[in-house]
Amino acid sequence: MTDKRRWLALVALTISVLVLGFDLTILNVALPTMAADIGADTGELQWIVDSYAVVFAAAMLPAGLLGDRFGRRKMLVAGLVIFLGGSILGAVVSTPGPVIAARTIMGVGGALIMPLALSVIPTLFEGEERTKAIGAVTVGMSAGMPFGPLVGGWLLDHFWWGSIFVLNIPLVAIGIVACVMLIPETRDPSATAVDPLNATLGVLGLGAFVYGVIEGPVEGWTSPLILAALIGGLLMLAALVVRERRQTRPMLDLELLGNPTFRWNTIITVLVMFVMMGLMFVLPLFLQAIQGNDAFDTGLRLMPLMASMIVVARAAPLLIARFGTRAVIVGGMALFGVGLLLGARTDAGDGYGYVALWLTVTGLGLGFAMMLTMDAALGALPKGREGTGTGLLTTLRQVGGAIGIAALGSMLNAVFTNRIDTDGLPPEAAETAEESIVAAQAVAAQLDLPQLAESAQSAFMSGMGVVMVVSGIAALVTAVLGAFVLPDERKQKALESAPGPDSPQAESLPGAGGVAGQ
Repeated sequence: MTDKRRWLALVALTISVLVLGFDLTILNVALPTMAADIGADTGELQWIVDSYAVVFAAAMLPAGLLGDRFGRRKMLVAGLVIFLGGSILGAVVSTPGPVIAARTIMGVGGALIMPLALSVIPTLFEGEERTKAIGAVTVGMSAGMPFGPLVGGWLLDHFWWGSIFVLNIPLVAIGIVACVMLIPETRDPSATAVDPLNATLGVLGLGAFVYGVIEGPVEGWTSPLILAALIGGLLMLAALVVRERRQTRPMLDLELLGNPTFRWNTIITVLVMFVMMGLMFVLPLFLQAIQGNDAFDTGLRLMPLMASMIVVARAAPLLIARFGTRAVIVGGMALFGVGLLLGARTDAGDGYGYVALWLTVTGLGLGFAMMLTMDAALGALPKGREGTGTGLLTTLRQVGGAIGIAALGSMLNAVFTNRIDTDGLPPEAAETAEESIVAAQAVAAQLDLPQLAESAQSAFMSGMGVVMVVSGIAALVTAVLGAFVLPDERKQKALESAPGPDSPQAESLPGAGGVAGQ
């Protein structure tokens, strides 16, 4: 393959994963609009976001094995086609259920695209070129995340909410054509078959557990349905772990968690993703429903959070050289926690200046914690297990994000429902008002009840405050934990470079053998 074709193929792969980055954050600014236009309540909004994240995480487990067995290019193209189908469906439907279905289909496609895009690179590049190519694909996905809210806001201001799905169509179509024409087919003849029972346990177990977390505040935590979903989900996930430990070539290589560096950095990465995705669910509702911004202005106002993460990429190497990786990660988590606690003090009447301040602080801490823990975790993987280790880390991150949306969104919903005053309203209107801040404002406007709008605003701010406090405390506790459990790489390097007892340098040290020690 010529150099030109290889680099064109890399551009196609980067475009493909750029779509995945967009889809992690682009939908969030559309949530208030979708709540109003298609009548989605808070639980349905959570599922619109989480259906993608849950399936993405669970279906990613067998994706690598499918590519090895049936052909990496073939399965990558299949993932792009599935993602394209979900995007087309999302653009033409108009009620919450079909939107959730469209996002679920996109999650299946995304689960094939990300790991297989990375697995194709070694067939095209070697040595330093391979490192640059992997970096380009990683940056492609990362770049989509901060610009997702901005692009989504612009689309919503100029078109209907379905345009956020239409954006995917030309990008994915280019990716499909380029992959078919430019990427050679490769497979692993020794690849084992995917265990369908394990794959089913992963998807159903995670889906049932997240369903229980999202619907718990609505149905009641003691409801038989919720208890069955939570317990059943956990049992299926436990069964998956037990079965995977018996596999010679598991989808989920849990033995890697025996490495303390990989284990603790992965745990912190998962917590960061948990809080970040929950935060990205809450913030657009606050900026639009409470502060009255349109979708594009919401995207702009989220930029301090997202752009701060980009700034970190330049500052991190300098800080690491001076203080070490562990200190920078711990400091980042502490900064992350402080920013969230500052956010908990936000009042509905506060101007954007204060909001921008704590968003910036939060984004800086988030960037340091997320980037460095991922880098440290991947750097700790043993040679030959980089693929399974990357899959495990990516899967756990997605699980953390999915549960973050479910748990923090449910926390917000529970406080909102408990605090809003709907006394005196007709039963149907009261039930509608309790669904979400957007629905409550619509009922208040329709019935000309300014006191209901004020109560809804106050209830939402109470829920947002609780979410921020819980998240901030969790981040600070993690910072303290990280100071004790993360390995000190400076001390490790000093020990590795210290002279041995038989070295000439050691003989001159006090207490060592030789003249000095006699």
